[in-house]
Amino acid sequence: MRSTITERGQTVIPAAIRRQFHLNPSDRLEWVLDNGAIRVVPVRANPVEAFRGQGKGGSTRRLLAARREELANE
Repeated sequence: MRSTITERGQTVIPAAIRRQFHLNPSDRLEWVLDNGAIRVVPVRANPVEAFRGQGKGGSTRRLLAARREELANE
């Protein structure tokens, strides 16, 4: 899938991606530089709730610990 960047730096997220990731107009995206590539990651209002059910074996515990560490470093 492709999209075009406008002169104002805007682009359109293809409908198939919006549906697959349940993206809505008020959702935010994080742009991550990754070894010369760009990754776009949806940022949910409640990242813990968004992560729920995505992993096994303590994933939620690790996520919460990482969030606490980020807050402590702010």
